[in-house]
Amino acid sequence: MKAILFDEPGPEEVLYWGDAPNPPLLPGTVRIQVAATALNRADLLQRQGLYPPPPGASDILGLECSGVISEVAEGISGFSTGDRVMALLPGGGYAEQVVVDAGSLMHVPADLDLVDAAALPEALLTVYLNVFEIGRLQEGDWLLVHGGGSGIGTAAIQMARAIGAHVVVTAGSETKCRRCVELGADLALNYREGDFAEGVREATGGRGVEVVLDSIGGPYLEANMKSLALDGRLIMIGLMGGARAEMALGPLLTRRLSLIGSTLRTRPPTEKAALVEGLQSRFGLALEEGRVRPIVDRILPVDQADAGHRVMKASDHFGKIVLKVS
Repeated sequence: MKAILFDEPGPEEVLYWGDAPNPPLLPGTVRIQVAATALNRADLLQRQGLYPPPPGASDILGLECSGVISEVAEGISGFSTGDRVMALLPGGGYAEQVVVDAGSLMHVPADLDLVDAAALPEALLTVYLNVFEIGRLQEGDWLLVHGGGSGIGTAAIQMARAIGAHVVVTAGSETKCRRCVELGADLALNYREGDFAEGVREATGGRGVEVVLDSIGGPYLEANMKSLALDGRLIMIGLMGGARAEMALGPLLTRRLSLIGSTLRTRPPTEKAALVEGLQSRFGLALEEGRVRPIVDRILPVDQADAGHRVMKASDHFGKIVLKVS
């Protein structure tokens, strides 16, 4: 098969479309002929040698894909050859074929374009795990999401609104802020124009938000804590802004706040299967009805993966960047 490869970590130019061995079909897995994959920040880190794949995972980039099942291992139920599916992957998505644990698969809704579907698995499951399973967001609660124009941000806006929760996001331009509000955010704050914590407290009548979903890390820690309501939960899923911070710990105690770190990629297949089941149970109807849908900024041919990485690095996108494979 063909895949996007790199021989040594480095800048975008190290990526190339070359030959790779077909992944073997293992017990409990299915083979997918990949239609498309989508970019994630983790891909950029892995390309630079900063985020190695977990043990046993493909060293090919790509944490999600869509496509058609071409082969099914014995004993698999619920999926057949020819099914249109989308999948969460521990790696391997930038390729013509992937083999993935059947528990990480979801059927693509009938009315959803197969290529666009590649933009869903990682964002939906990241938000479901962190905002709803760990963060326990409920109807009427407030959620703060940083990077409202990202794949995770656009998914979080839709999923929170689908259950009747309120959403505040931050974004880096007025255009992105406007588009977040059009998508359903109650308020979008340009983080370049002041203290987002003050805007959050004002929007919530001084109460604060029940859940913060943060991928920035150190520089936002104190403001995130100030943004939380009593018993609020800060879920940290990335460190794009830095890994170190200093803050007063008193409010953590007096306001009973929780600071929780979380990752999805390294979780075992059984946990991922449970997350897929939970996501489908809670949001399957919203997906079928299009109330939660992929927000795709652009679709590029897979051999232009380097261009996609440059766009993501510059944060010049709104929603997901998709690579069309076949």
